[in-house]
Amino acid sequence: MSETRDVERIYSTPEVVAKLRRLADALESETPFRIQIAGERIRVPAHAQFSIEHERGEDEEEIEFQLKWSLDEDGEDEDDDEDSDV
Repeated sequence: MSETRDVERIYSTPEVVAKLRRLADALESETPFRIQIAGERIRVPAHAQFSIEHERGEDEEEIEFQLKWSLDEDGEDEDDDEDSDV
């Protein structure tokens, strides 16, 4: 079982553009995909829920793009080698 993790990683603009393009393709085709964040490869199932969050403080604003899924539902298609690496 995986341990709790909370990581934030800053990427260059070209890296973000490439990741977002592959993410958009996976979302559009409703297929699972993999993404590597700070050295860990993560499988995101096709049924993950996508949300966008906006926060505003006194001196800054933040927008977060978030994918969320239940770990107990992630067992389907586990051997799927067609996942793209985002």
